[in-house]
Amino acid sequence: MQIVVFSAKPYDRQFLDAANAAAGSPHRITYLEARLSPETAPLAAGAQAVCAFVNDQADAAVLEQFARGGVKILALRSAGFNNVDLVAAQRLGITVARVPAYSPESVAEHTVAMMLSLNRRIHRAYHRVREGNFALDGLLGFDMFGRTAGIIGTGRIGLAVARILAGFGCRLLAYDPYPAAEGAALGLEYVGVEDLLARSDIITLHCPLTPATHHLIDAAAIARMRRGAMLVNTSRGAIVDTRAVIAGLKSGAIGLLGLDVYEEEGDLFFEDLSGQMLQDDIFARLLTFPNVLVTAHQAFFTHEALTAIAETTIGNISAFAETGRALHAVSTEKLA
Repeated sequence: MQIVVFSAKPYDRQFLDAANAAAGSPHRITYLEARLSPETAPLAAGAQAVCAFVNDQADAAVLEQFARGGVKILALRSAGFNNVDLVAAQRLGITVARVPAYSPESVAEHTVAMMLSLNRRIHRAYHRVREGNFALDGLLGFDMFGRTAGIIGTGRIGLAVARILAGFGCRLLAYDPYPAAEGAALGLEYVGVEDLLARSDIITLHCPLTPATHHLIDAAAIARMRRGAMLVNTSRGAIVDTRAVIAGLKSGAIGLLGLDVYEEEGDLFFEDLSGQMLQDDIFARLLTFPNVLVTAHQAFFTHEALTAIAETTIGNISAFAETGRALHAVSTEKLA
């Protein structure tokens, strides 16, 4: 099949080419740096498959152009699919496929790295020492051992985080509409969201973005949190109400904040904007707080994860080419 890859970076080419070669090079791949949008969708004309990433826009307008141009499958190189109009895709006969799992450990380990960096102020200490400042004032942390960590979402990534935090000796609370069978063995205590917020020293988010989880962490949720708690989000940006979080930081309700995702990241992340002025005033405000650590949607970025993403993406397209069905198709039922 002819595949057009949007939002392609050098590492996408490296891993997708390797996966295609390992499969016997059944596909012809064209890489585009452009982000998928109604304006760029015509670039896929003549292709049977499109490969998109988390900040690509696959709304009805885009999908209608794909259908007219002959695209039969939209293969997401991500687990999330909130950027796709699944109803329109079904109506137009376009299969949507995703990568349901790709080294959950990569995201879990990055999550805990953010916790440790925030707690022990590693990011601040690094810059101090390079400037010749060896004072310890302002760098006081706490023992992770014995602290209560609340995990919202106990899918594969949430459970991987739980395994690591259990090793630190943390008490583990969890919330998930569908509790994991493995939770008991890890010492997870499933509770309601309000109980988790009130009892946790550390709150970490690992749930998908759905209408129910949009702005799950808002002003009301922050008011329920233990004052000075740490909040970490490596799932989807819009689960957190950024304006409410900034107010929480200013008041001291949130003591430490780690973000690998941001609800308006589409115009920022995965690009080098170091020579430009930031146009997002909300994001710029976040960066002024010394107790905030932001990484640019980096949690997934390991060799193992990129290998798995590429292999699953090529596998989805190959299966569709052979049978008319992708290995990991997304249906409108996933919207529930």
